[in-house]
Amino acid sequence: MGLLIDGIWRDQWYDTARTGGAFVRQDSRFRAAVTADGGADHPAAAGRYHLYVSLACPWAHRTLIYRRLKGLEDLISVTVVEPLMGAEGWTIAPGADPVNGARRLHEVYTKAEPRYTGRVTVPVLWDKVRAAIVNNESAEIIRMFDRAFDAVGASGPVFCPDDVRAEIDQINAQVYATVNNGVYRAGFATAQTPYEEAVVALFETLDQLDARLATRRYLLGDRVTEADWRLFTTLVRFDAVYVGHFKCNLRQIADYPHLSGYLRDLYQVPGVADTVDFDQIKQHYYASHRTINPTGIVPLGPVQDLSAPHDRARSAS
Repeated sequence: MGLLIDGIWRDQWYDTARTGGAFVRQDSRFRAAVTADGGADHPAAAGRYHLYVSLACPWAHRTLIYRRLKGLEDLISVTVVEPLMGAEGWTIAPGADPVNGARRLHEVYTKAEPRYTGRVTVPVLWDKVRAAIVNNESAEIIRMFDRAFDAVGASGPVFCPDDVRAEIDQINAQVYATVNNGVYRAGFATAQTPYEEAVVALFETLDQLDARLATRRYLLGDRVTEADWRLFTTLVRFDAVYVGHFKCNLRQIADYPHLSGYLRDLYQVPGVADTVDFDQIKQHYYASHRTINPTGIVPLGPVQDLSAPHDRARSAS
């Protein structure tokens, strides 16, 4: 775990001493957009863009789901980084980056901005023509994938329709603060009070979501939307990692009657299970975060069957 300072890599954990033991996430720095109209710096085009992801990372996982469900696999190439994050941060196996030939993800960042200062994170959307990072904010990348490539060969449903976008944004804001980022606020906290505040808020939201899903199949009713996929990538890691490793252990997702079925329902959408790799997920968290798990031992469990029947169709309103 580290960061770049003026283009120089530093192996440095998060500085929670100055925040009273609380984890504060850095905002993403690259925020340009691929556009469908072809009039901007990054016009949509088949074969022009390359995606750097980790199979372990929930933020990157969102983009892989969209790449699969929107039919973008032949349009956008991909590099998967190694699951173990050590002193050099995210690393890349030999030959796995056909675009930049990088062996460390921070080399991609400094190629785009030689004096870059900040965390080196996935996902990263790279423009091969301009030799530049377009964006490293997953929430914005999936919005691009949802519509920007439709005219150049993308397919599949629109996950953020205009008629429910405001409601999606409202749900996303709460889920991001208390669930998606909430598990990290708990797991990376170095003091009791910020840890407890994060865990209480996390489970209050999970309780609310379980109640919401008692009367509808998905968060907004009978159709899958962006809000569901943004929640899914945290839920699918919850029992395997966040319960134990991040001490989010008041309850498991398996204990929630509606959230657990909802998780299985989304996992069983054709193509989604192929984007989930529990071996890489557990190896990354348990073996990389030595400040949390000094031994690096990766647990064998839990035993989960996400292919089991879910019967969620009856929950549709």
